[in-house]
Parts: sequence; structure tokens; C-alpha cells
Amino acid sequence: MGTKAETVDFLLDQLGAPPSIRTHRMFGEYALYCDEKVVAFVCDDELFIKPTAEGRAWIEASEPVDEAPAYPGSKMYFRIGGDRWEDRDWLGELVRITAAALPL
Repeated sequence: MGTKAETVDFLLDQLGAPPSIRTHRMFGEYALYCDEKVVAFVCDDELFIKPTAEGRAWIEASEPVDEAPAYPGSKMYFRIGGDRWEDRDWLGELVRITAAALPL
């Protein structure tokens, strides 16, 4: 199906799109970068954050973690529901926490 550009535009707007955040389109889907690290994928208009212990703790502080593959055959990622996209501060912090926990 592929992700709509409007979906990615909305996510970037919610994240404030500072210079440290960008996306790259690949095969109709998108990789989300923070500080030049891939922190998430947007596939079929859904957001999948790379799993880290720190990210799990952040999510579990407010709700159960939903894990799913981003695409067929992928490992499990944290699937972030659309209602959480509306909470700009929560989402931005999750992306920052994830980026800080990932190696270069």
C-alpha cells in the first residue's frame, strides 16, 4: 500500500522537524532519522519505533507496549498508535530517548 506523504508531513510537524530530524523515502515507506540515526519506520501509515529498554520504559509509564513487525519479515518494533501522534511532547521525547539509546 505505501505510506502517504501527508502522514510523514504530519509526523514531522508533530516532532517540530528540527534539523536533527529527517525522513528518507525507501520503497514507498519512510525511515525516520534523529541525529543521523534511524529511530523509526513509517510503513503503511503506521509508526514503528526501534525497540530500546529506555523507550520501553517511557511507553510503559503511560500504556502497555504494542509490538509488531514494521514490514513482512522484520523484527518487532514498538507500534505507536495514531492517538499518541497527537501528543507532540510525548512523541518527541520518545524519539529523543530512542536516539540517545542507539549507537551511531
